Amino acid sequence: MSNKKNSHTFHIPVMGLAFTIDSPIRVAHYGITSTVSITDDDLIEKMRAFYSEKFSIPYQEITQKIQDYRAKRITTYLNTMDTIVNEKFEKFKNDLAESKTALENYIALLPNKSDLKRGLQEFIEDGISIKDNLVHFIEKNISLGEIDVNIMTKVDKDNFEDGEQLPIEFNDAHAALRGFANSNLTSSVVLSAGMNPRLYSYFESFPNFFPDENGFLKKKIILKVSDYRSALIQGNFLAKKGLWVSEYRIESGLNCGGHAFATEGFLLGPILQDFKEKRNELLQSTHDLLVKALTIKEKPFPTTFLPTKITAQGGVGTAEEHDFLIEEYQLDSIGWGSPFLLVPEATSVDVETRKLLAKAKEDDFYLSNISPLGVPFNSIKGVSNDYWKQKRIDDNKAGSSCPKKFLALNKSYNKEGICTASKKYQDLELEKLDQQKSDISTVEFEIKQQKITEKSCLCVGLANSSYLENNMKIKGQQQGVVICPGPNLAYFDNEYSLQEMVQHIYGNANVMHETDRPNLFVKELKMYVDYLRNEISTFTDEVTANQLKKWNSYRNNINLGIEYYHDLLKSTSFFKNNEETIHHQLDFYKSEINAINF
Repeated sequence: MSNKKNSHTFHIPVMGLAFTIDSPIRVAHYGITSTVSITDDDLIEKMRAFYSEKFSIPYQEITQKIQDYRAKRITTYLNTMDTIVNEKFEKFKNDLAESKTALENYIALLPNKSDLKRGLQEFIEDGISIKDNLVHFIEKNISLGEIDVNIMTKVDKDNFEDGEQLPIEFNDAHAALRGFANSNLTSSVVLSAGMNPRLYSYFESFPNFFPDENGFLKKKIILKVSDYRSALIQGNFLAKKGLWVSEYRIESGLNCGGHAFATEGFLLGPILQDFKEKRNELLQSTHDLLVKALTIKEKPFPTTFLPTKITAQGGVGTAEEHDFLIEEYQLDSIGWGSPFLLVPEATSVDVETRKLLAKAKEDDFYLSNISPLGVPFNSIKGVSNDYWKQKRIDDNKAGSSCPKKFLALNKSYNKEGICTASKKYQDLELEKLDQQKSDISTVEFEIKQQKITEKSCLCVGLANSSYLENNMKIKGQQQGVVICPGPNLAYFDNEYSLQEMVQHIYGNANVMHETDRPNLFVKELKMYVDYLRNEISTFTDEVTANQLKKWNSYRNNINLGIEYYHDLLKSTSFFKNNEETIHHQLDFYKSEINAINF
C-alpha cells in the first residue's frame, strides 16, 4: 500500500485497441498513468512475444487450443508489462540519483505546483551535496504511473465450442475481467460504454475488488460516465454488491475520440458542475450501500468514504483549459488522449498514420457510421482502411473476412452472432436489398446499400497500426489502418517529444500554432448543434410526439448550457483574453440551435 501522491495531474486514456497497448511500458516510470485496452487478446499475445524478446523474458505461446486462453493471455501480458515497468522504474530512479541531467529532465516534466518538483529543485540548488538524502527522497516520493486497463462493457460476445454455448464467464468481457483480476497488477479497470449488469455482478467473484481491513483495494473500478445520473445509478448498483467505484471519469459525449455517446444535449460544463455540487451526495449514497452489502457478506467495511477521484476528459488542448477544469470543478486529473497520438514516446502509431494525423485540419475530422456497434465513431479522412474497403466494394466483394469476431454481436442470422462489417453479413443484407430494388427509388436503393457496406472491420483496423510500427507480420485480408482521434487533434500539427507535450500541458511551452482554436466548451457546443441538425436532416421515420419532445428537450438542455457558460465566464478569472469572443460564439450557436426547424 502506497501513500505516495500521483506525480501528474493528467492521465492518458485508452485509445483504440492498439494505440495505448504498451503505453505503460513507455511512460509509467515517469509517473504517468495510462490505460491499455484488453479487448484484442490476439494483439496482446503478439505484444507479449515482442516485448519478451526485447527484454529477454522467457516466452511460451498461449494458443487458442489452451483452456481459457483469452483470460490467460491477458493475465500473462499484464504480468509481463508489470515486470518490465518495475525494472524500468528502478533503473530510472538510479539514473535520477546518479545524473544531474536526468534529474533536471525529470523536473521539467513535473507540474509547476508540485511539491515533488519543489523538493527535487532544492537538491539541484544545493548541489546534491548528500547523495543518500536524494536517494531517500526519491524512494519516498516518486511513484509509478498506474497500468490501468479498459473493458468496453457491451463488447461481451457469447462464445461457443462445437456449436454449444460456453458458460457466461467465457464471454469476451467476462474473460477479459478475469484476465485482469488474476494479474499481479495493483491498478484499475476502466468500464466504458454503459452498464452491463451481468458483467458487474461477475466482479463479486474476485476478492481483490473488495476492501481489506485497512480499506485498501488491490484492484479498483473506474467508471467512464457521461453525466451524474449515470454515475449515481452505476455507482449504487456496484455498491449494493460491496464494490466501490474509485474514480468517476467524465467524458464529453461528442468532443472525444473513439465511439461518441452523445448526451441528450447536456454539455460538459453543466455536467461537471453537477458532480461538483453533488459529490458528497454521490459518495454518501454509495458508501451507505457499500457498508450494508459488506456487512451482509461478513467482509471488512470502511467507516469513512474510500478514496474517490473525479476526473474529466474530452477536447482539452491548452494549459489554461487544463488548470481551469482542475480548479473550477475540483478535479483530480484531466485526460489528454488524442494529442498523445503525435507523441511516439507515448503511443503505438505507425509512421504513415502519424503523418496523416499531423497534417489533418478541422474538416478532416468527422463522425462516421463505420462502427459495427451502430454508434457514431470519430474518424479522419484519408486512412488506409478507407481505400481497401472501397476497393472491395468496387470489386463487388464488400465486407471483411472477419477473422477476430470481437464485434460479432448481431444475431439476425444465427445464435453465435455475426459482425455487420463481415462479408457474410453484407452479402446476406445486399441480397435482401436486391429483392426490393424494383420497389424503391434508385436514390433510396443507393442509400440503403451504403448503410450496409460502410461498416469497417475495427477489430483488425484498430490493431494494424501497432503491427506496422513494430514491423510485425500482418496475416489475412488487407484492411489497412483505422484510427479514431478526437476533433481536438486538428489544432496539433506536428510530431512531439514527450517532454514537449507534457510541458505544453503544464503551460511551460506551447506546441500549438493554431491561433483561432475555439475554447473546449465552444467546440463541444458546436458539435452538439451539428449533431442535432444532422439527426433531423437524416431522420426518415414518422415524426411522433415523443420524438418532438426528445428534440425539444435536447434543445432546451443546450440553451440552459449556454446560459450556464455566460454566467461562468463572468465569474471565473480564466479565459479573460478571449472572453468577449466566447460570449459572441455562445450567442451565435444559441441562434443556430433555435433556428433548427423540427
